[in-house]
Amino acid sequence: MLKKLFGGKKSVEEQMVAPLDGKIVSLDEVDDPVFSQRMMGDGVAIEPTGGKVVSPVAGEIVQLFPTNHAVGIKTKSGVEVLVHIGLETVSLEGEGFEGHITTGDKVNAGDHLITFDMDLVREKAKSTITPVVITNYDDSVEQFHPSYMDGAHAGESTIITVKTK
Repeated sequence: MLKKLFGGKKSVEEQMVAPLDGKIVSLDEVDDPVFSQRMMGDGVAIEPTGGKVVSPVAGEIVQLFPTNHAVGIKTKSGVEVLVHIGLETVSLEGEGFEGHITTGDKVNAGDHLITFDMDLVREKAKSTITPVVITNYDDSVEQFHPSYMDGAHAGESTIITVKTK
């Protein structure tokens, strides 16, 4: 009854793990204004040391780009997370990327999503830096706590903690 009177959604804490091994840095360090100016939302970026991408959260795959360079995941609480592998990687038209999931799949944090060839991306794209962004940040996040670190481990190291609205 009180939920009906005062709103139905309960705030929860969501933790996101590193989708890649590597160094976690601020979006300010991403050489692309779409990410560095947070036009897509807030988050962090990873300077990867490996080419295996895992899910940063438990949820549903809501978008897998045809080129396999980016994936969107929606958590049970409604937070939408985009993992965008490298910069200007869409121009590779899928070369060097292999998706292991499809839209609609349910995933757990740490589940294998995509494999990519780091050497090829380094050679043919602008950068391997990988933004991890909450695309519905303004609608879903009340508190945001990033964790910047060297040596993050995919599927293990907590990189972002949020409290939902």
